[in-house]
Amino acid sequence: MNDKDPTTSAPISSAGAVFHRCALQVNPEHYRNTFRGQEGTGNARSYAEAIVAKAVEIGVSVLAITDHNNVSGVAVFRKAAENRGITIFPGFELSSAEGIHVLCIYPPDTDEEQLGRYLGDFGIHNTTPSTDLSDKSLEEILSDIQEQGGISIAAHITNDSGLLKALKGKPRINAWQNKNLRAIQIPGPVEDLPHKYRQIVENKNATHRRVNPADESLAVAAVNAKDVVNPEDLTHHSATCLIKMSEVSIEGLRQAFLDPGSRIRLNPKDGELKPEAHTELVTLTWEGGFLDGATVYLNPNLNVLIGGRGAGKSSVIESLRYVLSLEPIGEDALKAHQGIIRQVLRSGTKISLLVRCYRPAPREYLIERTIPNPPVVRDENGQLSNLPPEEILPRIEVYGQHEISELARSPEKLTRLLDRFVKSNQSQPRRKSELQRDLERTRRSIMDVRTEREQIEERLATLPSLEETLERFREAGLEDQLRERSLLVREEQVLNSIPERLESLRECLENLYQEIPIDRAFVSPKALEDLPGAEILADADGILKCLSDDIEKIASRFKEALTRSEEEIAKVHSRWDNRKNEVLNAYQKILRDLQETAIDAENFIELQSEIERLRPLRAQDAVLQQSESEHLDRRRNLLVEWEDLKAEEFRLLDRAAKKVSRKLRNHVQVEVSAAGDREPLFQLLRDKIGGRLSGVFEQLVRAEDFSLPEFVESCHAGFEELRIIYGITETQAKRLSEAPPDVLMQIEELALPPTTTIRLNTSPPDKPPTWQTLEALSKGQKATAVLLLLLLESDAPLIVDQPEDDLDNRFITEGVVPRMRVEKRRRQFIFSTHNANIPVLGDAEQILGLTAMGEADGGKAQIAHEHMGSIDAQPVREMVEDLLEGGKNAFEMRQLKYGF
Repeated sequence: MNDKDPTTSAPISSAGAVFHRCALQVNPEHYRNTFRGQEGTGNARSYAEAIVAKAVEIGVSVLAITDHNNVSGVAVFRKAAENRGITIFPGFELSSAEGIHVLCIYPPDTDEEQLGRYLGDFGIHNTTPSTDLSDKSLEEILSDIQEQGGISIAAHITNDSGLLKALKGKPRINAWQNKNLRAIQIPGPVEDLPHKYRQIVENKNATHRRVNPADESLAVAAVNAKDVVNPEDLTHHSATCLIKMSEVSIEGLRQAFLDPGSRIRLNPKDGELKPEAHTELVTLTWEGGFLDGATVYLNPNLNVLIGGRGAGKSSVIESLRYVLSLEPIGEDALKAHQGIIRQVLRSGTKISLLVRCYRPAPREYLIERTIPNPPVVRDENGQLSNLPPEEILPRIEVYGQHEISELARSPEKLTRLLDRFVKSNQSQPRRKSELQRDLERTRRSIMDVRTEREQIEERLATLPSLEETLERFREAGLEDQLRERSLLVREEQVLNSIPERLESLRECLENLYQEIPIDRAFVSPKALEDLPGAEILADADGILKCLSDDIEKIASRFKEALTRSEEEIAKVHSRWDNRKNEVLNAYQKILRDLQETAIDAENFIELQSEIERLRPLRAQDAVLQQSESEHLDRRRNLLVEWEDLKAEEFRLLDRAAKKVSRKLRNHVQVEVSAAGDREPLFQLLRDKIGGRLSGVFEQLVRAEDFSLPEFVESCHAGFEELRIIYGITETQAKRLSEAPPDVLMQIEELALPPTTTIRLNTSPPDKPPTWQTLEALSKGQKATAVLLLLLLESDAPLIVDQPEDDLDNRFITEGVVPRMRVEKRRRQFIFSTHNANIPVLGDAEQILGLTAMGEADGGKAQIAHEHMGSIDAQPVREMVEDLLEGGKNAFEMRQLKYGF
């Protein structure tokens, strides 16, 4: 692939917020000697370079320099980090008037002189490191740092000089609940804290409780930031943590501290936390059309497209659908999709999508599609791949505007949503297909046998009358006179049967010749050259060659034997022809004698020949009867297995529904009904039986626990049973009971899909649940319930165009956003929206702001680089404010009117 192609070289700076491994309490060289009483190196420069080198080695990209009451060590770290891909946050560590330690961190471009002035604002005027206390309280320090444009972290809160241990009672509560306290430093995971501190940090202590709209489970952001005094300290699990930012900045840290559940990961004790790898769309580009020249860089987690109406958000979504060759589910969605492809993107536009997969091994693919041609897939080397998009991204889902609402109207389509929750069984679909084929074969075999038997029975129907006529000829004494001629008929029948017996052997010989010589290309040296076991497998080539030679000899002998037997049979036939001529000559003399007695000897012979031809059919009918019985027995066994397999499929689906209900407890309940979709049965009855069956369909829809085998059994039993069991009219019951046998067998072979019932809790969180089915819900509530299912249990991307169009706003904030925040850790989301709750409360890692110039049919959309990023990037934040909040003034006015 071309490295200059934006689809193949997505810069990390364009991909929105990503995790950076941060060490937020790095100390300069003198620290060990000054505060630890340990011998130092004496060389500040080499020490800083060693710290930076270790950081590069283990993937630490952010260092905050926080010496006690001193800023002189910052410069040497800045110099050491130049061109090393590491950001240096300058700062210092303070002790408040109460003796509480605080880390004070400032923007990377803050110079040392300004840092010194900030330090002086806290009453620290020494030019050397010290343990002097500030003349300001903790709460004053937190407020001042905020005004200075920095950010603070309450250091080692469980140590003697930490906030939770040094303060007691009301002072601790006041300090803990201070609005400017955004982050705390802890030595490891929250769950490892002593119980009394853990209750406070997890916001479970009533007296210390804080309000954190982003994450009720954490009072403040917790970070790991152990004192780093030598390079090896960076490897300790308490020294670093992962912080998600689109720009490494103070604003990036502030946003992370506001939303720690989404943006901060503490390091486990065995090292750096690795993000969950999942399939992701990386970049999307256009050549031609409304989005000509635009490039979208996508984040592995939550991506949100924003922009005014007509800016191209839906065009991006439908481009993804088109390049992946995915068909819309709903009819309205299909019309909208086709309209955008034809009128906005237009013929000749090329769409290119870079995809990254991780299973079974990391691999990238470039999918290209030029309207109106089919997609083309290229591998990492730019070579054409045989894989279609649906095999690269088998579970990806794309929903256009209002398409989720369309989906909510179909109980059958809703069932598809449960497939991802069903435990995969690779052998089950294969066995199901095999059973369907076997059942179809038995049906065809049974019907073929029955057809043949009917033909035989039709021919045998004339046999009794023929035999009776023959008996009258015998009574006239004709049989004795024509005995030789009569036996000649039977002899000829014997000779004529011989070629039939040999025909199957000829076919066998032909089939044998088609299989030789045996194809051995797959075990040739060239085919095996890359395999480690090639030397062992090579022996198979010789074995197959010997087998091929032996079979060829056998086939040759087979042919010789068959030819020899045919020649011998021909001799037998010749000798018999001589006998036939003798008998016929004698027969002609008898005929001349019989003419005088007016007896028709020719009629007798013809009659006898016809009877001889019909008599073997009785034996053939008996064989066919036995064959039919065997086919029926096999079909009965297959039907038992067929019903067992369908029942097992349903049980797996039922377990999946229960699993979903548990995961969405208090929000959504899901229930499935076996064979709930009767439409395949109704369609079969329409096609094969016809007539006025609407009443039958109505009754069968109402039937609970409907069973196809029982229905077929009732059809066999007769119209009266059908009428009683299913409540249909006598005329309709007679029509069903008279259905042809093959139709009833086709009914047995049906697999009626299950249907899904979804219920949504429409009560507020503080009220008892009120469960209502989709039929009783508003369009927005229906779409909410469906979207909650779509957000669950998948590692494949989910793409939705303006979900809020069909969603109730309360359900977005209470149901959809919290679930989205959890699931985005393990899958990619791409949404377009006009609703601020999705990108802001969902904490989108990548917000993409689209603008348009001119109309769709003659204008052009663009995505400026500065409008790609997370909420911590100022241009992105301003665009969100303008587009989704109506501007800062409008937001503040709403705040005042609501009384917040």
